[in-house]
Amino acid sequence: MPASRPYHHGDLRSALLASAERTLRTKGITALSLRELAREAGVSHAAPGRHFKDKQALLNALALVGYDRLEQALNAADDPELPLEPRLTALARAYLRFALDNAELLELMYARKHDPDAHEQMAAAVDRTVGALERVVADAMSRGEILAGDPARVTLVTGAGLHGLASLAAAGMLAPEEALDSIGELVHHMLYGIKPR
Repeated sequence: MPASRPYHHGDLRSALLASAERTLRTKGITALSLRELAREAGVSHAAPGRHFKDKQALLNALALVGYDRLEQALNAADDPELPLEPRLTALARAYLRFALDNAELLELMYARKHDPDAHEQMAAAVDRTVGALERVVADAMSRGEILAGDPARVTLVTGAGLHGLASLAAAGMLAPEEALDSIGELVHHMLYGIKPR
């Protein structure tokens, strides 16, 4: 029998997540295996179990990494001092750029197969990202910048448009830069149809 490899790694959790993301991007979710990730990290096949009880726990953690990154992108793009249209355009552009650069990760983030143990963490992550957009819409409604209504529904419609652009770009039916260039028009048309008259 081959000698077992010792558990010794500086930051195994981060190394496993980085390797898992590379695999997700290049080979897809079905190619992810804790045993293979351990081999790549040079640790025993049991070592990942100290951080992830199973593949689903790894996927949950990877989705949370994606939400953290999306939150950073949205926060970097947001300027509450801007008028509503350029503010929403900047946020939408940041969201779409993230979606284009992280298509596989975004799909994992929005998967509904998360472990029930991770429900609270996922809900908090969604609130920090999609919820932040919804709060911008709700604030605009409260100030009379757009018609009063359900902020969640307006955010859903906006998100559907962004996902549509991202899907078209991912399928090669629309160049990524063309998708990004159309964000201003998407936001303008959305606002024009719901501005008070």
